Amino acid sequence: MDFLPDAPAILAFTVAAVILTITPGPDMTLFLGRTLSHGRAAGFAAYAGACTGSLIHTTLAALGLSALLHASPDAFLALKLAGAIYLVWLAIGAIRHGSSFSVERTQAAPMPMRRHWMTGIGINLLNPKIILFFVTFLPQFVAAGDPHAAAKLFFFGVYFLVVATPITIALILAADRIAAVLKRQPRVMRMIDYVFASVFSGFAAHILLSRA
Repeated sequence: MDFLPDAPAILAFTVAAVILTITPGPDMTLFLGRTLSHGRAAGFAAYAGACTGSLIHTTLAALGLSALLHASPDAFLALKLAGAIYLVWLAIGAIRHGSSFSVERTQAAPMPMRRHWMTGIGINLLNPKIILFFVTFLPQFVAAGDPHAAAKLFFFGVYFLVVATPITIALILAADRIAAVLKRQPRVMRMIDYVFASVFSGFAAHILLSRA
């Protein structure tokens, strides 16, 4: 069980995973949009596709980052610092531009569940923010000299889905109410943006100060 991270790392990652899950973006727009237009089964199918994409990202990140760590610990540390800068960029973007989220209840022609699943995979794999998240954020929770880095990176990638899945299921089940609330109360969205920016700025500050 040496690959299991310590409790503080798991707690910190849990907070980040929850905030990232509830922050609106392309994935959430897809889940809730498909739920409103095709029903809950379509929303769940799209989410299953996104989970498949996340597992692919996790596997590639774990293999690639562990290889980078083995080849050059200094390059791995540089990547972690780049990750801190990326987190700051995300925080600034959340405050300046807000979340891109808009779903409306519409009637659409029926589609096979497989197509919703494939769309979920495509949206996830082609989303540059998700790619950068896995490449620059996951390493923040692994030490440069950790011999179990690959296993820990994979653990965190899978653990992210463990945290995100019950939250996403609840969002899909409550899609109608969520769309109505966000339409009536746009300030809720801004509040989420500020929470996201605060949490990820805190992570970035911790990384930069620990390397100073």
